Amino acid sequence: MAYNVTLIPGDGIGPEVTTSAREIIDATGLKINWEICEAGAEVFKKGLATGVPQETVDSISRNKVALKGPLETPVGFGEKSANVTLRKMFETYGNIRPVKEFPGVATPYSGRGIDLVIVRENVEDLYAGIEHMQTPSVAQCLKLISRKGCEKIVRLGFEFAKSQNRKTIHCATKANIMKFSEGMLKRTFEDIAKEYPEIEAQHIIVDNCAHQLVRRPEQFEVIVTTNMNGDILSDLSSALIGGLGFAPGANIGDNACIFEAVHGSAPKYAGENTINPMAVILSGVMMLRHLGEFKAALDIEHALYVTCAVDKALTRDVVGNTSATLTTDFTKKVIGNLGKRYEAVKDRDYKPLVVNNSNIPVAPITPKERFVEGVDIFFETTKPIGEFGKIMEEAAAEASLKLKLITCRGMKIYPTTENTTTDLIDQVRVRFIGSGPLSDAMIQNLIAVVSTRGSWSHIEKLHVFDGKQAYTKAHGED
Repeated sequence: MAYNVTLIPGDGIGPEVTTSAREIIDATGLKINWEICEAGAEVFKKGLATGVPQETVDSISRNKVALKGPLETPVGFGEKSANVTLRKMFETYGNIRPVKEFPGVATPYSGRGIDLVIVRENVEDLYAGIEHMQTPSVAQCLKLISRKGCEKIVRLGFEFAKSQNRKTIHCATKANIMKFSEGMLKRTFEDIAKEYPEIEAQHIIVDNCAHQLVRRPEQFEVIVTTNMNGDILSDLSSALIGGLGFAPGANIGDNACIFEAVHGSAPKYAGENTINPMAVILSGVMMLRHLGEFKAALDIEHALYVTCAVDKALTRDVVGNTSATLTTDFTKKVIGNLGKRYEAVKDRDYKPLVVNNSNIPVAPITPKERFVEGVDIFFETTKPIGEFGKIMEEAAAEASLKLKLITCRGMKIYPTTENTTTDLIDQVRVRFIGSGPLSDAMIQNLIAVVSTRGSWSHIEKLHVFDGKQAYTKAHGED
């Protein structure tokens, strides 16, 4: 059977490592029709702001599978990262990053049996990239977490655990502080865990997770987490096994999957023939398992084990410059070792990963009762807080509402309390409350009133769903 695969060589060291992976995969005897496509720095330089030309989009849409080298996001031109653009274009909502101890690669953790997988949400959270300057000196980034997004990544985590016969899964969040956003993932995880009684499910605070990964990483099998947490934890985890040169990744979507190394384009090493290609090779192994070619994937994996542990052929990032194996020589040795087995590593019983999240509703939570009891309006001001507070009280009265409080960076500063030592900035949040539910007309009237008294940049409704306040209280708020 022939497979059509989009191949994006990438920037910097990308062409070297993708060539290595391609040659090794071809040497297994599989028939791969590689469609070579562009993305990244050279595309930005041609004036395409996304960094991803339409031909590349069309190729991935046709083939549903891509192997990609690292892409550079240039400073000073172009827009968002081409990596992020590809993930969003194809709704690759899950990022799977295995972390496995590698024979022949000595680290402080050698012999500990590290074999874990980070399952990272891939399109939401702070990485949605929704930022604004609320004032000339105050920036805002919106952290968007949806129930649908959480359900998709949690199901992927559990199904991935099943596909590799893993027995435990952790959900890492900062739900102790961000009770609505990070808490959404925790609550979703706990709901869906009931559908997988054969897998032991535990929640862990993300900072403790980072601590435990350094202290005793062998306790983890699968960690499912939010976008930024997953980015950080996966890089941390790769350091335990030798670095980013051993860190493969897969971007999983319902309509396309893009396989790529975790590391960057390392332009300073481009063309030197010294780079470690294993992260992209192992990403290719993940791609082969996705295609159902389990034997070829296992053959490459064992060829890598033999090359590193028996032949002691290791690249510059592992052994330094003096005894390093060149990238092309490493590739030839791996090809020569195809068919050999390294018996010291026990193979997992891999099964196809089957996840279909296409039937999850857009709004899976429908409250029986809902209303708006107030609004938060964010203002730019350098007025003394006592003076500004009086102005806002007058505005509230004119709009037939009540000024509840004013905060600065989440801390109540008006009405003032004793021992308040908050260092003020030029942005405050003003909370207005009604005597009953607020209509849009009442909110529009309030905006008209306050607009004559100050410069506002942002407004949030204070929702109540089924009798529960759907917003956080400020520090110091009654």
